[in-house]
Amino acid sequence: MSGTVVVGAGLAAAHVVQTLRDEGDTGPITLVGEEPDRPYERPPLSKGYLQGASPRDDVFVHDTGWYDDHDVTTRFGTVAVALDRAARTVTLSDGDTLSYDHVVLATGSRPRTLDIPGARLDGVRTLRTLTDSDALRADLVAGRRLVVVGGGWIGLEVAAAARLAGLDVTVLEYAAQPLLRVLGPQVAAFFADLHRRHGVDLRTGVGVEGFEGTSGRVIGVRAGGTVIPADLVLVGVGAAPNVALARAAGLAADDRGVAVDEHLRTADPAVLAAGDVALAHHATLGHALRVEHWDNAIRQGALAARSILGRPDVYDWQPYFYTDQYDLGMEYVGHADSDDEVIVRGDPAGGEVVVFWLRDGIVRAAMNVNVWDVNDRLRALVGRTVARERLADPAIPLEEL
Repeated sequence: MSGTVVVGAGLAAAHVVQTLRDEGDTGPITLVGEEPDRPYERPPLSKGYLQGASPRDDVFVHDTGWYDDHDVTTRFGTVAVALDRAARTVTLSDGDTLSYDHVVLATGSRPRTLDIPGARLDGVRTLRTLTDSDALRADLVAGRRLVVVGGGWIGLEVAAAARLAGLDVTVLEYAAQPLLRVLGPQVAAFFADLHRRHGVDLRTGVGVEGFEGTSGRVIGVRAGGTVIPADLVLVGVGAAPNVALARAAGLAADDRGVAVDEHLRTADPAVLAAGDVALAHHATLGHALRVEHWDNAIRQGALAARSILGRPDVYDWQPYFYTDQYDLGMEYVGHADSDDEVIVRGDPAGGEVVVFWLRDGIVRAAMNVNVWDVNDRLRALVGRTVARERLADPAIPLEEL
């Protein structure tokens, strides 16, 4: 029995199998996942679920019985340890071997860690899985001291959740501003001010030298020549794609991801990659791009399935992500660089703004902050040339730009 094997039971994988079934594939499908749980969405792990605002069942992509009902064989709690492209087989950690006509590598990414003294102390955590979120959620107890290492999206979302739970929070960021590489200095300052207004001790330009502990438990973080007391530490310094399976199989893969074309196929047309692990050629931008966000996992999962089914669809959509921090909600669409020109529409002090990133007069990305039901309009502007003064003028409706 061959058919399709999907390795990695995350969000992208769930949408591979769902799209195959929705679009008429009746062949065998096997879904292999290292975690014991069925596929779930990761954004709530640092947002609503971590805060206790949403129940556990809400994070799952499908109901418990969906996979049986759609004739999808699941091998949760099992690791794919080898991919033999000549034999078209996947070997699992329990010794079983699965044959395939197509295999989709949706192996995701893993949190980067710090190779510094004390990194293995109890209480030094990362956040990637539902189990991680459960453990962190139990530790967010009012009055405790949390130190977050890294001012990226995960770090800032956890900082917000912890402040809402009544913890004392310090964020340590190596760069001059949090989110500097993603948003540039002007917009990054907006998020820095947001956290400081909510009582976060945000320290920038600071390197972490090590963690202090007693009886195997973290009690402090050495940074900037001082020791910051800590009952809990969250290390949020980015994620690395899980490419080991692909590399061992002789596919083009490195620290940037598994190389695939605009149809998400590797150089071996029977092997595809989707989601966090895919370094995919973007048909519109004209270069390879790896995107770790929720929207991309859903879309690439569906695209991988359609490529298996012989459809002509390509990777051509604009990247999209969102965040919720305190009373701020934000959506971002496009792909800009931190040195692009920034146009702000509205008053940041009022908390409701739209931001555009331009290069050579062309809109490369846009972001709406506490301004709702406009993201589709912003998406339509990406790639267009629009006069700067019109972008900045809130009196001109977005649909008229």
